[in-house]
Amino acid sequence: MEVHNQLGNGFQEVIYQRALSIEMNLQGIDHLREQQISLQYKDFEIGSRRVDFLVCGKIMVEIKAIKELEDVHLAQAINYLEAYNLQVGLLINFGNTKLQFRRLMKPENS
Repeated sequence: MEVHNQLGNGFQEVIYQRALSIEMNLQGIDHLREQQISLQYKDFEIGSRRVDFLVCGKIMVEIKAIKELEDVHLAQAINYLEAYNLQVGLLINFGNTKLQFRRLMKPENS
């Protein structure tokens, strides 16, 4: 919330990503920025993806800077949870005039 309060909306995602990393450092929150993971299909590597933040080694944080969150953004974030084998994530949108966020849980059937 502090990042959104300070910057407001209207910047590119990378600006919010940098500011959020600074804020987490100031708050003493352990995090990795743009953590990369390889994607597998039947034990074959088929590519890789980067999540915006991995917090405390167990919480995925994906950020957006768009007008409105849509189902496709939620699906992408849930796919990251599954790919990283994490249980909890957070999707944050800085692009709206009000900060939007969704807490995500890995689906039980995964």
